[in-house]
Amino acid sequence: MVDVTDATFTELVIERSKTVPVIVDLWAEWCGPCKTLGPMLEAAVAATGGQVELAKVDVDANPAIANALRVQSIPAVFVAMDGKLMPGFIGAQPEAKIVEFVKQLVPGLDEVSLLIDAGDEASLLRAVELAPERSDAAFALGRHFVATNQPQRAVDLVQPFLPDPEAEVILLEAARGLDSLHEVFAAAEERIGALLDSVRTDEVAKAACVDVLETLPPTDPRTLALRKSFASRLY
Repeated sequence: MVDVTDATFTELVIERSKTVPVIVDLWAEWCGPCKTLGPMLEAAVAATGGQVELAKVDVDANPAIANALRVQSIPAVFVAMDGKLMPGFIGAQPEAKIVEFVKQLVPGLDEVSLLIDAGDEASLLRAVELAPERSDAAFALGRHFVATNQPQRAVDLVQPFLPDPEAEVILLEAARGLDSLHEVFAAAEERIGALLDSVRTDEVAKAACVDVLETLPPTDPRTLALRKSFASRLY
């Protein structure tokens, strides 16, 4: 972070932005929302490890900058990139929005990071395929597997990253899911086993089997085995 004045703005913001993105935070000592926003901006920028920089402008001490940017209320945030200044946002923002705002300015944001941010299963699978060594991709997909009742896939994916504490947390949650799924499959196998002899001629039994199968994780090997047994009795 650097404090910028009317005299140093061109050098520390415009010229510097030709090398690295610079966020410009216009603030004042009397501004309450500025005091809320400032530390969050500083933390989010610091998390980029120097890939984004922060310039702070006290508008009371440096009115020329505020006048040139036609700032009517603060806090006001601008972004300088490649020597050009662009508006960012006005007023205090939630921390999550600030973090995302800063993250989008990181140069060369890679495809894997974008896929992780997307968060759906297809994107996360692709992220792990592209970068199997990246723990952030594996952990994101592992959490997704736990949340979507696929604990064994979470275990298989995350186990190589032990003893990372986050891997341990995901594995603990997956273990709980496995215990629960064991009970679910035991009940499903018992129910379907009792119906299989009737499914070819009994539509009610056939429908009941389908209903049970639809409650099970679709990619689990046990589900696939039950589906195969069911199909072999139908045809």
